Amino acid sequence: MNRVILLIMDSLGIGSASDASAFGGPGFTDEGADTLGHIAETFSLTGIPLQLPNLARLGLLESYKLKNGSYPAGMESPEQIDGAWALARELSHGKDTPSGHWEIAGVPVPFDWSYFPRSIPFFPETLGCQITDRCLVPDSLGNCHGSGTEIINQLGQEHITTGKPIFYTSADSVFQVAGHEDHFGLERLFELCRCLRRLLDQSDLTIGRVIARPFVGSSAGSFKRTGNRRDFSMAPPSPTILEKVSKAGGSVTGVGKIADIYAGAGITREIRAHGHPALWRETLSAMEQSGDHSIVMTNFVDFDAVYGHRRDARGYGEALQQFDSCLPSLLSAMQPRDLLIIAADHGNDPTWPGTDHTREDIPVLLAGNRVAAGTCLGARETFADIGQTIAEYFSLEPLPKGTSLI
Repeated sequence: MNRVILLIMDSLGIGSASDASAFGGPGFTDEGADTLGHIAETFSLTGIPLQLPNLARLGLLESYKLKNGSYPAGMESPEQIDGAWALARELSHGKDTPSGHWEIAGVPVPFDWSYFPRSIPFFPETLGCQITDRCLVPDSLGNCHGSGTEIINQLGQEHITTGKPIFYTSADSVFQVAGHEDHFGLERLFELCRCLRRLLDQSDLTIGRVIARPFVGSSAGSFKRTGNRRDFSMAPPSPTILEKVSKAGGSVTGVGKIADIYAGAGITREIRAHGHPALWRETLSAMEQSGDHSIVMTNFVDFDAVYGHRRDARGYGEALQQFDSCLPSLLSAMQPRDLLIIAADHGNDPTWPGTDHTREDIPVLLAGNRVAAGTCLGARETFADIGQTIAEYFSLEPLPKGTSLI
């Protein structure tokens, strides 16, 4: 029975990409960003190194060394490595969630994303008129670049009083909408985001995602985003490996926000879960229920959303250690012909200026009986090598991009 378990450690970059100087924010670039390395440095300075023994046995530290020439601060590789490792560079011209995930699934983004300017409002006047007429939103708050946690504290009370949704964006190709779950309504928020997605798809803008950001609380200081976030993404521009597998009669289970990222394309079963413990439970459950010719794909979003964007290096490291402690349960649940792939989709260095993603190379770790343990698979020129690996593993027609790792 052939199955692929694909785990995305959202934002776990291993060092700035060769073109990182072309990315960044006001007054800085992403050159020098190093998500894993700087987290390890943060821990090393306390005298208690970052402990990731199971990821290390799968080759994470070797992948990091392949990129940087040495191991992360305070960390040492184990005597025995049970997986194979590589690093991968991104062909797509972005450092965002859809770019990374689509390319992982074999489809590098062939166009440049549109980004909103640092103006108020950030969206064009014509789009504003359409929002009023077709989404039935006569007015809105924010309408600017901003941090999601800060903007709900700044405008949450006015939002409750007036009923106006909070619109904001960031350095990513996103249109974000915050709304109170009780006062504005969760389904109303989702429907507004669907309307915005349709308007953007009909425009000349290529905006990757409309993101619903529900929150709760009664006043500034108590407002808190909930786990009911939804991403309304553009559909991938061509069929991904997920679609290839499902069309060939296989099953693709997307755990967490996977279905959102691919706009549902190729997903045969969607499981929503919030928080890493729940994501682990649902991943293991999906493995128990998945048969031959299946993919179980999970995005562990808290690394990015809870710790990377919030610039919490300590919290990020502790989440990595928790993730690491859960790996033995998954490894013991694997069947003889299962293939485990662990990768990231971009970086988000929690020590870097700003609050946005960082342009970094990613680790790629493979494990299973068909993987030559202790093998370096080199520096790969595209994340699409992962999708091509899955295509070969299932004996499907090769994808247009990428080279198999096995």
